[in-house]
Amino acid sequence: MTFAALWSSILEVGRAPSGGYRRFAWTREDHTLREWFAGEAASRGLSLTEDRAGNQWAWWGSPGRGDGVVLGSHLDSVPDGGAYDGPLGVVSSFAAVDQARADGFEPGKPVAIVNFGDEEGARFGVACAGSRIITGAMTAAQAAGLSDSDGVSMATARRKAGVLSDIGPDPETLSRIGCFVELHVEQGRALVFEDAVVGVGTSIWPHGRWRISVPGRANHAGTTALVDRDDALLKAAALVQAARSAAESNGCVATVGRLDVQPGGVNAIAEHVDVWLDARGASAASVTACVAQLEADAQALGATLHRMSWTDDTPFDPALATRLSQLLGAPMLSTGAGHDAGILANAGIPTAMLFVRNPTGVSHAPDEFASEEDCLAGVSALTRVLKDLAA
Repeated sequence: MTFAALWSSILEVGRAPSGGYRRFAWTREDHTLREWFAGEAASRGLSLTEDRAGNQWAWWGSPGRGDGVVLGSHLDSVPDGGAYDGPLGVVSSFAAVDQARADGFEPGKPVAIVNFGDEEGARFGVACAGSRIITGAMTAAQAAGLSDSDGVSMATARRKAGVLSDIGPDPETLSRIGCFVELHVEQGRALVFEDAVVGVGTSIWPHGRWRISVPGRANHAGTTALVDRDDALLKAAALVQAARSAAESNGCVATVGRLDVQPGGVNAIAEHVDVWLDARGASAASVTACVAQLEADAQALGATLHRMSWTDDTPFDPALATRLSQLLGAPMLSTGAGHDAGILANAGIPTAMLFVRNPTGVSHAPDEFASEEDCLAGVSALTRVLKDLAA
C-alpha cells in the first residue's frame, strides 16, 4: 500500500470541528486506531502482541533477545492537535517495511513497528504513559490511580475498552528491543533554517508536568459580595501569570494548558481548581528553579503542587545518532518536545529519532503540516535506516 493510501485511511478518525483531532486514550477513536494498526499488521503477515500497558507491537520475524530493530511512534493526540504528531511515525514505519520488502530486503534481525498508547497524556495528564509504564518510570499504582476530568480512572477506562491484562512494567517486552528509531514531524522550524528535509535527534530537554491543587469555597455568583468570596479560579488565574513570570526569570518555558474547575457552573464560584503545568528548559536546573519559584507563589495562596511526571535531560545514543546522521547526510538537532523515544533512552535502550521538516513550525494545533514530498523523503530515510540496522 502506498504512503498516501495509508495516510488517508486514518485521516478522518477523530477529526474535530476545528480541523484538528481528538484521539484520546481508551476511547472509541483510540479503539478504531488500534483496530487499524492490528489490521495493517495482519495484512502484512506481521505478528501482533500487546504489552502490559496495552502498547501494540507488530513483528516482522520472531522477536528474540536484545536484537529487535523497532520503529514506530503513537496514534493519540492532544485536544484539537495536528494530523502528523505521532501518526506520521506509525504510518511511515509501515510504509518503510513495505518499501524494504519491495526492494527484496530480508532482515537479519527481527523488526517491529510499535504503537505506544497515551503518549500525549491528554486524557489522564501524564505524557508517554504507555512507555513509562512498561519501563517502570511510572508505577502500576500511579497509572491505575490517574483519572480524567470526568473522574474516570485509567484502570476503569482500560476495563471498559476490553483490556484485561495487569498493568505494570514489562521487562520481557523490553528485552526484545535492540534499538528504537522514532520518526516524527518536527515541532519547530530548525530544519527550515538548515534547508534540510530530514534531521536526526540528539537529545530531549528536561521536562515535567505538575498538578496544582487550588482550594476555594463554593458559593452563589449573584448573591455573594466580592469581599466575601474565596474564588479558587481567581487564585488559579494568578498562578497562570506567575508561571509565565517564573519561566522568564529562569530562562525556560512554562505553560498552563488545562484547568479542571469544580463545580464548573457558570453561576457558581469555584471551590477547587486543578491547574496543570508543563515546564521545560535547556537545563534541569532552570526548570527546577522555575517550579520552585512557582511553588512559593502557590503556597502563599494555599495551593499545593503535585509532580505528575519528570524526564531528565535525555541524550539519545550518540553512536546511533552519528551513524544515522552519516547514513542520511542529515543534520543533528535537539528538541524541547517529549517523546516515547526519550523514555526508552532513559531505560538504557539505544534510541534515536528522525525528524521530518515542518514548514509552519506549528505543532499541537490544526495547522501542523508536512508536505507529501517531505513525508515520502522521511519514508525513504526510514527505509534506509531499517535496512542498515536490520541487515
